[in-house]
Amino acid sequence: HMLQALNFPSKIRSRNIIKKERFKKDRIQFVLIEIAIADTYGAGFEFSPKEKIQQYNNLERYLPHELYQFVGKYTDDTQMSIAIAELVLSGSDWSSSQIAAKFVECFKRDERKGYSKGFYELLKSVNSADELLSIIRPDSERNGAAMRAAPLGFIKEKDKLIIAAINQAKVTHDTDIAIKSSIAVALAAHFGIFLNGSISDLQSYLIDTGYGDWDYSWNKEVSVGAYDSVSAALTCLCECRSFTDLLKMSVDLGGDTDSVASIAAGIAACFKEYDMTIPESLIQGFDEKEFGIQFLNNIDLQLFKMAA
Repeated sequence: HMLQALNFPSKIRSRNIIKKERFKKDRIQFVLIEIAIADTYGAGFEFSPKEKIQQYNNLERYLPHELYQFVGKYTDDTQMSIAIAELVLSGSDWSSSQIAAKFVECFKRDERKGYSKGFYELLKSVNSADELLSIIRPDSERNGAAMRAAPLGFIKEKDKLIIAAINQAKVTHDTDIAIKSSIAVALAAHFGIFLNGSISDLQSYLIDTGYGDWDYSWNKEVSVGAYDSVSAALTCLCECRSFTDLLKMSVDLGGDTDSVASIAAGIAACFKEYDMTIPESLIQGFDEKEFGIQFLNNIDLQLFKMAA
């Protein structure tokens, strides 16, 4: 069976079993697996024509990336989320050198397309955190800091979470909106994991914390900007209650579909009211070996153990 061939945890098909046996809290199932599947699906529609989205956004299969033509593979959204998750598990002090070193390490061990052209070339050309930090100009207002922030939700103390969210953003995106986007995504995940929050209360929670200034009724194509992407992700997240609906809605908006889908899925996985069942077609078409399902599942298990 294809599931076994992929080394997919066999229990993934029965969310009820997972909920009872794995976490005993009737809470969350996976985070990185959901981010990776959402990213991989969204990548096939990134800045695609509306006609392509209307015709093929049915969750039946992955489509080739418009620019790079890869199919069934995740992009920088997932790779950098893995980096952040590994930093969370390592008890990082969230210094810029530790964060930069992890970004370089994750890229070097598994080079892949999907990063912005400039950042991809930069990561290829450097071999250390010092090199990266000395060359990079972190003045971007794009969504790179937000797209990798969901695993920060597993940091129990809110103050530490905010420091981590600020510091990880500043390495690549040291601008006000990008930093706020990182904190908002991390806090949204934290709200589900540790405060057992409900999706309907998420907007007021973010506003109360001072990081809720987004457009929660986003309905147009999404640019690579941090404000647009987080607004779109939160709109989809609050509108839907299942992974399948969330993926469809994220892609239907058009534009930076993989980032919107990954941000939304990473947060959704932290709320027990979300049905995070993954369509069989997307499990079977997921074409990642060394850093695929088993690898992601292992990190997810460690994150949940940490949060317990």
